[in-house]
Amino acid sequence: MSASPLTVAIDGPSGSGKSSVSRALARDLGLAYLDTGAMYRALAWWALERELDLQDQALVAQAARDLPLRISTDPDEQALSVDDTDVTQEIRQTRISAQVSAVATNLDVRGELRRRQREIIEQERQRSGGIVVEGRDITTVVAPDAEHRILITASEEARLARRALEVHGSAGAEQLAATRDQVVRRDADDSTVSTFLEAADGVVALDTSDLTLEQVISAVHALVRGEAKTVPADPSTPHTPHQPDQSQEDR
Repeated sequence: MSASPLTVAIDGPSGSGKSSVSRALARDLGLAYLDTGAMYRALAWWALERELDLQDQALVAQAARDLPLRISTDPDEQALSVDDTDVTQEIRQTRISAQVSAVATNLDVRGELRRRQREIIEQERQRSGGIVVEGRDITTVVAPDAEHRILITASEEARLARRALEVHGSAGAEQLAATRDQVVRRDADDSTVSTFLEAADGVVALDTSDLTLEQVISAVHALVRGEAKTVPADPSTPHTPHQPDQSQEDR
């Protein structure tokens, strides 16, 4: 690896596995890690706690500017607090997942949080030697000059199965139906303000539908090392949707 500061930008839709992969990559490379989706979730939590109308875009944008947020960049210690209240677990609740798109599609909110994200990226490039940043507009807007830009995708079927496993512990028909809104509707909403379903120019796409988590991590390592564009799944290994880490998904 180069001794120069390194930014790895990773985008992808819900259930693609980008959070698990990004944390593992940051850990392996000794880099900082930023989950930008957690920032939008934190704002949604704060706005709901203050009983703000999420449809009042000006009010929510001001809340974003005032947001007293602290977020860890340690891939082994994901901690996030708002106004000194630890909300690491609270922001993963279903009530936040159901409301966060109203925050994430607010263009003024995005402008403010992108500003904060760029500050964190620059700080960690100087302090830690680099950072792995994941979200939905990192490769195209937040860090378009990143040394490595990767879009992690997966089929809708695979993404639904992964989210169902994460939330419900199984991927039966009932569990898949219960998670469809969190995955399909949110992706549709968020795609109106950012491009994360198709790779932009210069961004390498990696389809993880038939890959295990270990294979995806290996593939991303190869991309960062410049050794390959993809690592195919082993056809002799039956595909089982990989179990995401506890806080896998961003928004």
